[in-house]
Amino acid sequence: MTDQVQELVAECLRARDMAYCPYSRFPVGAAVLSADGAIITGCNVENASYGLTVCAERTAIQRAVAEGHRHFTAIAVTCDIKDRFVGPCGACRQVLMEFGSDWIVYLTKPDGSYKETSLSQLLPLAFSPSHLGKN
Repeated sequence: MTDQVQELVAECLRARDMAYCPYSRFPVGAAVLSADGAIITGCNVENASYGLTVCAERTAIQRAVAEGHRHFTAIAVTCDIKDRFVGPCGACRQVLMEFGSDWIVYLTKPDGSYKETSLSQLLPLAFSPSHLGKN
């Protein structure tokens, strides 16, 4: 594991500890790696009006964009499930696709072990900005 991947995984685990999830009790953490090497984290933030809940991956992306980042190379995602790797929900996969399909995705267990995959594998035949004549 490279130092950068190790840091990305560690940051997503720390972010999970910040989750606000009183309803589902399902904490999720995410850490995105920008093309310039910055790591930006996010956690899920639930709401009593369930539809207003925001996933960790989208929180991380929104924070990154608000900080001026638009190009990303990787994301690490974790939850509390210990016996299998869990990927981002479909909505989060689509939000990630907005910023390119060449992301590396690290599906991370609570013990820090991870499985490497890609966004294009998680969301094949995706709808993207290129379909709208963008990028």
